[in-house]
Amino acid sequence: MYHIIVPVDFSEEALKGLELAILIAKKIECEIQMVYIQKKSLDYNPGTKDGEYKFAEKKFKEIVKTYQPLLPKSIKLGYIIKSGRIYREVVNQAESFEESFIVGSTHGASGFEQFFIGSNAFKIVSATKRPVITMQGSKLPHTIKKIVLPLDITVDTRQKVPFTADVAKWFGAEVHVVTVTSYQSEDAVRKLNAYASQVCEYLESRGIKNSKEMLVGANHTDIILDYAEKVKASMISIMTEQVVDVSNFVLGSFAQQMLNKSPIPVICMNPKELHVSGVFSTHGG
Repeated sequence: MYHIIVPVDFSEEALKGLELAILIAKKIECEIQMVYIQKKSLDYNPGTKDGEYKFAEKKFKEIVKTYQPLLPKSIKLGYIIKSGRIYREVVNQAESFEESFIVGSTHGASGFEQFFIGSNAFKIVSATKRPVITMQGSKLPHTIKKIVLPLDITVDTRQKVPFTADVAKWFGAEVHVVTVTSYQSEDAVRKLNAYASQVCEYLESRGIKNSKEMLVGANHTDIILDYAEKVKASMISIMTEQVVDVSNFVLGSFAQQMLNKSPIPVICMNPKELHVSGVFSTHGG
């Protein structure tokens, strides 16, 4: 059973992350656990650590009272209050469960925005093996109908495929496999076409409707977002850190731009050793 971990700072924006988690939770067997991290500074808490704990507990009880009725009776909406570094405690909580992923808003109050955005945008993803789904702004999709899955020529690019396929399966969504390149060299096109074909075969083996298209341009963020808007996509799935094309360019700035600019939720995954048995190897060769 999945556990969905939702970082919460009680801001209206952060609760959008909870609403996205609830949207997903209605499709799977799971529990939702909200996480609040007590701060060392006093700029947001009510004066003392004990006072802040009681404040957070009261807020959580209010949230549970409001949102629990929106969930099936079999799904529990719980919470935990912790102390420490925000990203580390969120990751620790996610990894305390056998199966979990993290869902959160990229905007919030009390320093939460600094955690998700800017130079620290990828701390949580780089520190965890679990998928992270983020959203920014207040526009929550009613459902997930189409997912854009960009691929580049790196061996790590396909690691996001299995979890993306899971999400597509939960919602009955179509996956748009888009190969992305700045250079239409013969070698790059050959490799991209091979990767796209492997991914589409995998999706088809799981009964997931899919399509593929090649996108060419220097600014990968903009061309992917433009494509997502054109097909009216509900979600984009990316890796957070890898090498793009033949220029040995680190993808960190791409992922940072995507999180900050995407008007729709983004699945983020940190590269790791992974193998999808019987379909394709997602690391090496």
